[in-house]
Amino acid sequence: MMKRAVICGVGHYLPERVVPNSEFESTLDTTDDWIRSRSGIERRHFAAEGEMTSDLATKAAQAALADAGIDASQIDAIILATSTADLTFPSAATMVQAALGMEKGFAFDVQAVCAGFVYALSNANALIVSGQAERVLVIGAETFSRIMDWTDRSTCVLFGDGAGAVVLAAAEGEGGTDDRGILATDLNSDGRYRDILYVDGGISTQNTGHLRMQGKEVFRHAVEKLAETAETALAKIGMTGEDVDWIVPHQANIRIIQATAKRMGVPMDRVVVTVQDHGNTSAASIPLALSIGRANGQIKSGDLVVTEAIGGGLAWGSVVLRW
Repeated sequence: MMKRAVICGVGHYLPERVVPNSEFESTLDTTDDWIRSRSGIERRHFAAEGEMTSDLATKAAQAALADAGIDASQIDAIILATSTADLTFPSAATMVQAALGMEKGFAFDVQAVCAGFVYALSNANALIVSGQAERVLVIGAETFSRIMDWTDRSTCVLFGDGAGAVVLAAAEGEGGTDDRGILATDLNSDGRYRDILYVDGGISTQNTGHLRMQGKEVFRHAVEKLAETAETALAKIGMTGEDVDWIVPHQANIRIIQATAKRMGVPMDRVVVTVQDHGNTSAASIPLALSIGRANGQIKSGDLVVTEAIGGGLAWGSVVLRW
């Protein structure tokens, strides 16, 4: 017997404002067709004025808790993956903790940009397997609309705001691949590639800055590294792409998603795709897709699911789990 971290609840939240591609046509040299053909994105959501990352995260967390049928008081820890926290400090996770009415436990943020949720999920798994927590609320939430350069058509049309969350709970497993819960993880980073995806500002520079990206370079690294990390995690438990029921990838670009699935030998009808409706929501994209995939009847109990993501850093990784 061994301890496993099992997803027992999932939820998401999207801001009310929906921004179709056509909205950019009046301010940028771009078209709906251009954006769709290069990214697969058709629309995205933007947070309202005064609506913070912690607000989005709290609503996603409440949905996940309701799905799990438990109260926030039963949660031992909150891990919030975000690159767009409300304040320099305290962490957005502690703001969610307060909003949920939690008076015990601990909460902290994880910053690995688009790979943030995979990093957070891996950390939550370690807390549960080591016995430091029984139930962990893992959230990905972003307001990337706040760091866009609205004159840069190559980046500002790609991103959106949103939040997704899962409740992980400790359960006993047999130690085999039939166990429910997280079965394997793989995390990586390489700071040498900082300049291909970054924000040109921060606390030390006393300038909020804007997102900057070398699209072709990011694409090249993404396809190679996403397939590799997924295959590495699967190999740890003696599995391959043929064993996978669903890939739930970071939703950055439909061409990256398609190329990664092809390299893994997984057909697109076994890939959860939401990029068309939400754009790239960074750390929120995988939990958003998990929630929607489950709600749509795609992901079912017992399914083998692979999540993989890459973001600025570069940071990338994957998690293999049985739903």
